[in-house]
Amino acid sequence: MQFDKGYKGFSFSKEGPLDMRMDPTSELTAKEVVNSWPEADLGEIFRDYGEEPRWKRAAKAIVDARRKKKFETTTELAQVISDALKTPLKGKWHPATLIFQALRICVNRELEVIAEGISKAIQLLAPGGRIGVISFHSLEDRIVKNLFRQASARPPKNEKNAPLPFLKLLTKKPIAPTLQEIRLNPRARSAKLRFAERT
Repeated sequence: MQFDKGYKGFSFSKEGPLDMRMDPTSELTAKEVVNSWPEADLGEIFRDYGEEPRWKRAAKAIVDARRKKKFETTTELAQVISDALKTPLKGKWHPATLIFQALRICVNRELEVIAEGISKAIQLLAPGGRIGVISFHSLEDRIVKNLFRQASARPPKNEKNAPLPFLKLLTKKPIAPTLQEIRLNPRARSAKLRFAERT
């Protein structure tokens, strides 16, 4: 729901401050990142957190633009990115989609928080208890898959008295939304659901 509110700064289609903090008490904002981080660091987060193939071009465009005027709003940033990248990937997404995703992940430490939260949740499961995790892009799903895989790994056959795996995977492949669900809720299109059970 926070994405729908322009004042939070998550949307490139709604005018708002370059904030992007889920927690308003956090210090780091998207405005600070785009206006002060070196070009190499910007490129790195666009590549790693946004998986944007044109990350170098986007980082250079932002640094060139901020020399003339510091970024204040989401629409200012979105326009610079759109001008630099011109066409959306796959002909569907806005050119700024992956850049805004990368900034949001960076500002909120999303991948670190997800890994910490899932690890703690797994440890809190009672025997027979189940955990289900919905991810919304490949970076998140990779973390879920790897944590579940590690907790469900079987010990080597030659290892005596080895403990049983902590988890049993209930979904070898993630569950994706149906076409009907996507029609009702377009944001579900990228969702992936994985389940595991405490042994």
